[in-house]
Amino acid sequence: MFFVPGLFAQSKKTQEPAPITQAVAVEHPPKLDGTLDDPLWQSAIPITDFRQREPYEGQPPTERTEVRILYTKGEIYFGISCFDSEPGKIAATQLHRDISQELDDYFEILIDSSLNRRNAYVFQFNPIGTQRDALIIDEQPPEDDGSEGDSGWDGVWVSEARITSRGWIATVAIPFSTLNFMQTKEVVWGINFKRFIRRKNEQDLWSAWRRSFGANKISQAGELHGISEIASGRLFIVKPYGLSGFNHLPPAASLAGLTPGTQALYTGGLDVKVGLRSNLVANLTGNTDFADADVDAQQFNLTPYKLFFPEKRQFFLENAGIFNFAMGDYGDLLFFSRQIGIDPVTGQQVPMNGGGKITGSLAGFDVGFMDASARSSGPNPYANYAVFRLKRSLPGGSYVGFMGIDKRAGNTAPSFNQSGGVDTRIVLMRNLVLTGYAAQTRSPVVTGGQTNLGAGLNYKNNWLEVLAERRKIGPNFNPEVGFLERTDCVCDYADLTLKPRPKIRGIRELNFEGMMFHAPDTHGILQTQEWLTSFVAKFHSGAYTDDDIVDVFAQRIVTPFNIYKNVVIPPGLYRWTRHQLTYGTAQDRRWVLHFFERFGTYYNGRLNEARIRASYRSSERLSFDFSQQWDRFRLPISGGDFSVVFGSFQTNYAFSRFLTLSTIFQVNTSNTQAASANIRLRWNYRPDSDLFVIYTVGQQFASLVAANPTQFTQNRFAVKYTYSWRP
Repeated sequence: MFFVPGLFAQSKKTQEPAPITQAVAVEHPPKLDGTLDDPLWQSAIPITDFRQREPYEGQPPTERTEVRILYTKGEIYFGISCFDSEPGKIAATQLHRDISQELDDYFEILIDSSLNRRNAYVFQFNPIGTQRDALIIDEQPPEDDGSEGDSGWDGVWVSEARITSRGWIATVAIPFSTLNFMQTKEVVWGINFKRFIRRKNEQDLWSAWRRSFGANKISQAGELHGISEIASGRLFIVKPYGLSGFNHLPPAASLAGLTPGTQALYTGGLDVKVGLRSNLVANLTGNTDFADADVDAQQFNLTPYKLFFPEKRQFFLENAGIFNFAMGDYGDLLFFSRQIGIDPVTGQQVPMNGGGKITGSLAGFDVGFMDASARSSGPNPYANYAVFRLKRSLPGGSYVGFMGIDKRAGNTAPSFNQSGGVDTRIVLMRNLVLTGYAAQTRSPVVTGGQTNLGAGLNYKNNWLEVLAERRKIGPNFNPEVGFLERTDCVCDYADLTLKPRPKIRGIRELNFEGMMFHAPDTHGILQTQEWLTSFVAKFHSGAYTDDDIVDVFAQRIVTPFNIYKNVVIPPGLYRWTRHQLTYGTAQDRRWVLHFFERFGTYYNGRLNEARIRASYRSSERLSFDFSQQWDRFRLPISGGDFSVVFGSFQTNYAFSRFLTLSTIFQVNTSNTQAASANIRLRWNYRPDSDLFVIYTVGQQFASLVAANPTQFTQNRFAVKYTYSWRP
């Protein structure tokens, strides 16, 4: 590690004290009609002291924002005025709940009801009232699209908004039961607010407005005082479901151990959510079904390692951040819930008996316990999965934690697999974070080489980011209920990015990045190595260019790599050099385009990757998304001259905020199942209650194995009805 003069200067700055605001008690709810005409709103003193995080840190916002807070015994209310000097340019194009709103103007409320300074609920809405809610756990960074938190959490709350001649106004009601908040006296919450103005690509925050922070920096949030003498907000929801339809498997399914033919679907189940105490929730599920989960996006694997596909099933998504045990910065996880209830080879659903989990905070600890049971199906034996997670908060946003995982399976060998580990995050300074972990697995017969140790150091300020990491993964380390890209590795990773902001018209920030990844096995024999230098330009409009000046790669193939159908790359050590050009257009237009071209050598031959992504928002009701990639291979092996085309075309139509229709058509010519489609109608007929009509041709979930396995086409039609009941 090297030191640059003044590197820690920003860390030594005195942080301004957290702002404090007051909630005002009222006898009855104000009108929640997207206006502030109700006189009750005038009893609250407006919060106005926002500051820019982007583009000009700490400067007054270009548009004024006011927030008023009221509460009754059962709910808290927010009245938000987003003034705008050009209301005709406000972006409001999204009516679909729970998807990214980064192409719109929006406002966020973040509530840390446990005041643990690490976790928070996120309530986001745009100028037409469309909702997105999420959970932030351990100040997790935003998603790639800029969205804060894990949107797997769904809460019951009300939002109404409308655009006016002076900007836009929103009214929001959040029941205390949605927050599972039961404390009634001397209430203090962590709280923050964020406004995003799309056409200016501007972020305005009430607190945590420094560029190296952001809304996810819960430890830098403000405080809300004044709530007292409220009724218990105990969470209790009973949610049964019924499902009918059919599923058809072709003759090729017999090769995967499944029974071909058409089978009628008629089943039902039950989900229950209970608040055990403030910030501690139990979720129970019986005869669990995931027909309404989104389908996976098609990918083509260019590496001999596994591809990562995110979890999309509601039971596992809710409060999933508590179970996060990251093993390094490369995506490895000690626990990965997609290993439960999905065949890892075919992607077929494995029927589940049910499960339960308890998540939340207790006596200064973050606690997570999960138990899930799956029935025998095809090649998958019955199995039971138990997961335990415990984390202790330390001052300054630090923590130390433990995780244990136990998998028990029948009619197969091995009959069990166990994983365990300890991890920590130590905030040495406000911008300097040390992470570390030690994990081990245990399986029958296997002895030795089952450990995984790692540590990393991360520094980040406005103009510099530095990440250094080392991991040592044993050859027999095998977390069967986790995600692991590779074993038998001494992995060193270092990344340095300079982020100057020159005064050049239209340009917001330039990035100059250098990265090194060096991964020999535990005997010192090189397996993978990469050296990368890249250049990024970010424009005020949201447009960007991301170019790899040079990417030098080395890869050892130990066993033959079946990259495509009958094309096999033989064992050996290969070296190649590649280059990349990327450009994305401004984000405030109806058309948003992304162009990508990567070219150069590849496994002693050549590979060109061309990609285009396009999004067109015809109106707030109708949008189209198109993504297509063409990979052209010229490899000096038998059959090595071939092309692969894969991508998708998606349409979304919203009859209203509560009735939506989405379709996705996907193509992947590397597979005999070249085309697949999914049509989904969702009617949210009352809060947290839905009717789904879903038709799928092809697979819903992708394979998690390292190669590009052949998949068979299936047809599945389902009607699923859920009803959420609160006593």
